[in-house]
Amino acid sequence: MQDERDRLIACIPRLRRYARALIGNRTGADDLVQDTLERGWKKLSSWQRGSDMRAWLFGIMHNLHIDQVRRPEMATEALDDDMPMPAAPHTDSLEMRDLQSALAALPAEQREILLLVALEEMSYEEVATTLGVPVGTVMSRLSRARQKLRAQMEGRSVVSPLVSPAVSPLKVVK
Repeated sequence: MQDERDRLIACIPRLRRYARALIGNRTGADDLVQDTLERGWKKLSSWQRGSDMRAWLFGIMHNLHIDQVRRPEMATEALDDDMPMPAAPHTDSLEMRDLQSALAALPAEQREILLLVALEEMSYEEVATTLGVPVGTVMSRLSRARQKLRAQMEGRSVVSPLVSPAVSPLKVVK
């Protein structure tokens, strides 16, 4: 048991380095390492002697991290329409204004799908049923909407790859 304990302790520096890269902040990384070591110690009997303990612990850490990402960190409270929103800092309000402008500039069929998926958290199938369009149409419109929105937020223009300005499919040749 002393040998396993020493191996576990020897892995701590690498676990901390990996956790910091994974999480991005020291406090969260230290918490993840602690949770990993705790789980590893409890499940030590499942570690196969002779195998790489570091890889086994990294697997535990990865699974814990995925679980943390999937679960919300804090409880949220639904906002009433009457509840005042906190004032956003100046840069946040500018970004919100830019986002609203970029959303308004999207074609309606793309904007509605983007909002149903992103804001209402509807599945592609639910959106397709709601709008009476095929799932493939939902996916392609959503892709184009995201592309245009990203480009507008970055100050770039989007050129449609489907239609070349030099050759229009509607051009009639006599």
